[in-house]
Formats: sequence, structure tokens, C-alpha cells
Amino acid sequence: MGAQAKLKISDLKKELKGYDQKELIQLITDLYKLNEDVQDYLAVKMNREDTVSILYEKAQKEILNEFFPTKGFGKMRLAKAKKAITDFKKVTGDHENTISLMLYYVETGTEFTNAYGDIDGRFYDSMLSVYHNVIVECEKDRELFMKFRDRLYEVVAESEGIGWGYHHGLTDYYDSISWLEEES
Repeated sequence: MGAQAKLKISDLKKELKGYDQKELIQLITDLYKLNEDVQDYLAVKMNREDTVSILYEKAQKEILNEFFPTKGFGKMRLAKAKKAITDFKKVTGDHENTISLMLYYVETGTEFTNAYGDIDGRFYDSMLSVYHNVIVECEKDRELFMKFRDRLYEVVAESEGIGWGYHHGLTDYYDSISWLEEES
């Protein structure tokens, strides 16, 4: 489909208003059959309680597979691992679990480095960027910080001795959390 084949949202809404219920049901059913993201989205919207946890586990597996696949060596396709997080967020809108997946990405990347040795600057820049985004979200919400506090600290501790400024970067981000000062 070319750019000119796309339908504007306003035109789509106008078209859909002309459909009766049976036609709308058929259209949604056809979309459901065509696209796995639509299936996940509708399952979440239809209040399937287990859907979010199933999608969370699926995203975790996708992240883990990029570092520690069941067969062979990790390909470290960071974009693919991060896409699992983005897709989860887009489909579920679950903020807390999205933050958890972001932290899982950094934890898994740190574990990978500890298992196989130093990687490269691009790798650590990605890890630091995602960790920083987690810190920013935890800074906004003390309850969120308390939920992830141990994991946030643990990834810093696990990064001890890793080069490329990675450990120092994680430490600086962790130490910047204002909630830590209140507990002293």
C-alpha cells in the first residue's frame, strides 16, 4: 500500500458511520484474523484478565531471546528487544509493566556483559538510555520507585567492573533519585 492509499482517520470515521452493526462486526473480525497486534489489543480491550500477563511474559521472552536464546548465541539485536517493550506498551497501555520490561532489558544486558565480557559503546549507550528512562519515571512516582528500588540498585551492583563508563553512568543515575535523600 502506497502513502496515497492510506485513509485519513476523519474519512475512516465517516465511512464507519455508514456501516451497520453486522458489517462492523465482520470488519473487526477480518482485522482480527489479519494481525496479531490487533488480536492482542482486542484481547486487552475485552478485559481478558490474563492477557496483560501473557503479553508481559511474551515480551520478556523476546528480550531474553536476544541475549540468551535457548539455542546458539545471543544476536543482541537491541532494536528488536526494545521493540518488544514498545509493542507491549502500545497494545496494553500498562505503564508499570512497561517500566518493568525496560528494567528487565537493562538487567538482561548487564547479565549478558557479565557472562561474555565487554561489548561496545553503542550497547552501553542503549542500556544507559533505557535505565535513565526508568529512573525518570520512578522520579515522578514514589510508589513506582519503591516497587523497583531493589532491582534498580541490583543492576548497578551487577555492573561493577564493566567498562565504557557503564557502571559509573548507572551509579550516577541511581544516585540522582531524590527519593533516596528522603530515606537518609
